[in-house]
This record gives sequence, structure tokens and C-alpha cells, in this order.
Amino acid sequence: MSLAVESIRNELASVVGETRVVPDAAACAGAAVDGVTPGSVIYPASAEQVAEALKYASDSGLAVIPFRNGTKLGVGNVPRRYDLALSLKDLNRVWHYEPGDLTVSVETGMKLGDLQHFVARHRLWLPLDPAGGPRASLGGILATNASGPLRLRYGAPRDMVLGLKIATTEGKLIKTGGRVVKNVAGYDLAKLLIGSYGTLGVIVEATFKLFPMPAESSTVVVSTTTLAVAREFRRRLLGSFLTPLRMALLNAVACALVRDAPVSDPACGTEARDAWQAEGARKGFEIWIEAGGSTRVLERFKQEVEQLAHATGASVQSMEASVARVNWARVADYASWLSGVVPNPVVVRVQLPIAVVETFVERAVEEAEQHKIQVACFGQTGVGTLSLCLIETLGASVDLNLVKGLRQIAQNLGGVLVVERCPVNLKSHLDVWGPAGDDFEVMKKVKAVWDPKGVLAPGRFVGGL
Repeated sequence: MSLAVESIRNELASVVGETRVVPDAAACAGAAVDGVTPGSVIYPASAEQVAEALKYASDSGLAVIPFRNGTKLGVGNVPRRYDLALSLKDLNRVWHYEPGDLTVSVETGMKLGDLQHFVARHRLWLPLDPAGGPRASLGGILATNASGPLRLRYGAPRDMVLGLKIATTEGKLIKTGGRVVKNVAGYDLAKLLIGSYGTLGVIVEATFKLFPMPAESSTVVVSTTTLAVAREFRRRLLGSFLTPLRMALLNAVACALVRDAPVSDPACGTEARDAWQAEGARKGFEIWIEAGGSTRVLERFKQEVEQLAHATGASVQSMEASVARVNWARVADYASWLSGVVPNPVVVRVQLPIAVVETFVERAVEEAEQHKIQVACFGQTGVGTLSLCLIETLGASVDLNLVKGLRQIAQNLGGVLVVERCPVNLKSHLDVWGPAGDDFEVMKKVKAVWDPKGVLAPGRFVGGL
């Protein structure tokens, strides 16, 4: 070990404690990002220690990436530098809980599943179903503003936050908001930090607005053979008085993956692929809709959905409750389990005007087919968000030209495309965020104020910030 490295670790040990600075190769490899491995992992025990560690890193020019379970570490460009992994694992305490006011204040190293279990005793929940599922940390969810299909009814994480505590690279702890539902006067700093991917500061504590759990829930499946029918049904549903908890559009490939049905496997050869295609697996779409409420409300909801579906030429079936729980969890956290099902998946996320989501699906599938790539579509059509898993076939792999083609289709329709997951050899040749927008100059100025030395996740965010 060099004297410089030993000196750095000794200084960090004076901040967080000797046992909380881990240079172990296995621990560092577990915090690697796109093949870039940090020199050490530190485990602060408090918000104050996080702030002190950030100040030391800034003063010493050490590049830092905060993390917890790593469910979001794959999102972003390859880091330019990465010296120190800052784990929030031990920041998992509940500081304030008032079920009568529907508020809770917690440290952001807590996992979503643990928070849900804690508040469930009062029939409350934080209605989020992001990538990573129950394993996702609250800090990672806020840093990426991660949401899933429940966004249709409840909104995104930034809509549920009442206040934050943020550690800065100046060694300060900044508080924004409070513990009551209406508390913001002027600009809300929470909106700035949520979705900044850990490039401005580290969110160490958050106060959330909680919601009562639905008395019951049920899921219906609307099946159609064409996107035109899916589009018309979506229009009618969103224009009706119905308020579903969540809604998802899946193509046949996605349905087969979620339900563990056979799908084309590049290792299976031409015979298996031909058989799979002969089954019509690439045709048809399903719209999954979950509603919440009393038994009577759910019965009425299904009746109304059936009327809307029949008016558009679609069919409706109920999904068994136990099956629905598993399937919704898979749809929300598709990227986590897909890597264990299909080889080298590339996942792209597209935000579009709601009116053109089905148009994008149609054009994207056509573009992928020209490259001999299969597409699994997981669409939150009610909010204009689409996630596509691009699956290799025999003799064809996802390349830069396909990503560029899909991004151009999205841009032509007024949307943006982000590559959320792909092999490092592909990521190293593209900007996963795409072209920076008109607000990039403002973003650079904000970065210069919050992280003047550029030590927080350097190069990982939009435009290389």
C-alpha cells in the first residue's frame, strides 16, 4: 500500500471510525460501477459522518459514489473517476412517525421493504413500486426519482416527499421542507435533489407523506391483437371516471417472460425460434389494470372496464390475486430479474407524450426487427413511460445503430430515450442520456454551486456532469 493511499484511509478512519473504512477487495468489487472499482468503501454511522466524509473527499479530490444495495448503480454513464464508495447501509433509523398525520421521517439507507413493513401495522404504505422492489433503498429511489406503475395513481417519489436532509461536499447538512403536508414557501430544494442521481449531494434523511392501504385490490387483463385497439382503450379509460391504481401495457414477449412461458432463446437454435414464432408469440398485447377499494367497488370497476373493452373490440379476464402480486412485482422490477432470464439484455426507458406511446411501440418493434432483435415491452401508458428490453437472437446483438435508431424515433415523437442497462462494451461508446436539453447550462451552474470540485459521481449524469 502506498503512503498516499494509507494516509487517505487513516484520515477517513478519523471521520467514520477505523472499522468503517473497508479496503477489502471483495467489498470494493461489490461496489464497482461498470467495471470501475473504488479504492475503499466507507460505512458512515450518521448524517454528520456522511457530511464530514464528503468534505474530506472534496478537499482531497476523491471521486465519490453513494450507494446502498446497488439496485440503481447501473444507471448512468461510465464514471470518469471513482475512488470512494460511500455506503448508507447503516443509516436506516426511523426518526419520527406519526400515523395519525400520515407522515414518517427516516434515514435513507432504509430499504423500501423495511419501511413498508414498519408502517403496515397501521394499514399505511408508501405507494411506490420502483426498480429494485423491496430491496431498493429510499436514498436510491429518491436520487433517481424511481417509480413504477403505481405512479399512475400516486405520482412519483418527489410527489410524496415533505422534507429532506442533505449532506453536501462542504461538510454541511441542509434541511428542506418539514413534517407537515403543506410547508413549502418559495423554491423547494427537494425537487432539485430528487432525480439528480447523487451528483449534487447525498440525501441522508427524508420525510414522506404516507397513504392508507386499499381495503382490497384486483387485477383485470384486457387483451387485444392490435396497438390501435390498445390505444383506443387507453383513451377511453383515461377519459372515464375510473381511477386505477396502476396500468401496464405488455406485448406478447413481455407477457411470456413475466409468466415464465417459453420465449426465444438464442442458445436454442433455429428450430426453437421458429417454433416460438409459429405460436404467434410476437402478436397481441395485454393491458393490465389494478384497482383498489371495497369488494363492491372492485366489482363495479370490472364491469366498467368490460364495457370499455367490448366497445373497442378487446376481451377481459380477471387475474388471480396471488398471481397478480407476483406479476406486478415482476413488471415493476423487470430489469432485475430479466438478466437472469435472457442473455445480455439491453433496457431502454422512454418518456413520451401519452398520445403517442403506442405509436412508439409499433415503430420501435419494427426498428428492432430490422436488426433481428426481439423486444419485450413494459409500458406505463397512462403516464407516457415505456421500458423496452432488447433481446439478442441467434447471430444478432444489440448495437449502437439500433440504440441510435430507437432514440431518433423517440425524439421525432417528442420524447427522450435513456439506456438504463447494457453491457459495458456498448455503454463505453454511447451517452446513455442522449443529447443534453436546453436547460443544460443551468444544470452546469447548479453543479458548480453544489459540487464545485466535481467529486460526486463524476461523468455519470447528463452531459457528463
